[in-house]
Amino acid sequence: MVLRIESPAPPIKVKGWLRGKPLTNFQPGKVYLVEFWATGCGPCVAAMHHLMQLQEKYQTSGFEVVGVAASEEGPTAEETRTSLDAWLIQRFPNLNYRIAFDYTGEMNRLWMKASSSLGIPASFLVDRDGRIAFIGHPAELDDVLPKVMDGSWRSSDEAKAADKGRIDRNQRTARELALTEPTYAKLQPALQAENWKAALSAVEGGLALVPDNYGFRHTQADLLLHKLRDIETGLPVMRQLVEDAIDKKFEAVFWMVMALKQLFDPSTNNSHLPHAERFAMGKELSEQILALSSPQSDGPLKFVWYVPVAQYHYECGNKVRAIELIDVALKSLDFPEPMPDHIKQYYLV
Repeated sequence: MVLRIESPAPPIKVKGWLRGKPLTNFQPGKVYLVEFWATGCGPCVAAMHHLMQLQEKYQTSGFEVVGVAASEEGPTAEETRTSLDAWLIQRFPNLNYRIAFDYTGEMNRLWMKASSSLGIPASFLVDRDGRIAFIGHPAELDDVLPKVMDGSWRSSDEAKAADKGRIDRNQRTARELALTEPTYAKLQPALQAENWKAALSAVEGGLALVPDNYGFRHTQADLLLHKLRDIETGLPVMRQLVEDAIDKKFEAVFWMVMALKQLFDPSTNNSHLPHAERFAMGKELSEQILALSSPQSDGPLKFVWYVPVAQYHYECGNKVRAIELIDVALKSLDFPEPMPDHIKQYYLV
């Protein structure tokens, strides 16, 4: 079965329920968010606080969040369930929505695989007619959910374009995964054995197949600059990575942040890198990141984006600016509403 917008929602077939009453079927007239997540998925955990807010905001309008933990790993179903329950008690003692637990793979088969969804978090909105209205990332819910609630989304051109875009992206990702899997099969053992030359050979073989794979390019730069300390070869690779990130060839601030971390991660010894070039690249990346996400704008991702920018300013000797940026990053954790301390601690550890 292929699952996309307009499809009837598949059933909820789970091994048990950890929070809330069991949901046997989708009631007509209600809107449901079926959210696939896992405790080891940072973005999933980051989204949970916001899902609690959505549940609170829309519950009187016939809306329910259903979290589905279908990717937890453990030796047995019972041990995995017990571990998950303990995690929920510690991290989200006041969770206000249902949590289903599936160890059999049935939910992944019915929902994730059927929709060609390749990763979590994955959000499925089921509208008042019991049909799939949206499949995507929870970050998109603020814009989409109100339109699903009022019935204007599912049949709109915007919804159809979004679903087509999602399918096209997933197909491209699936093709890329098929190309990259053999490389990772060689790369991971080499990295674990700290055989840096074999790792570099593997990743360069991967880049020959997928030249714009950022994971490979990031690993290539790290191997050359920090593991093999081949500055002559590594610096041009790093410069090109910085240029491509700034040109938004990869179309995400994330790539610039990762490039900056390559150069200014405090846990990495960068003393062997040429000072002038390192700081010139750091200046360019930091300015671009701040231009795309200014301290005056809102958004929770500043905690991820601003920390390496602050480290750059700290190493430049501008400690006052570094402290200002860290302060903005910490305050961003309280966007759009104050984050409970026990969840905030998850990011600060």
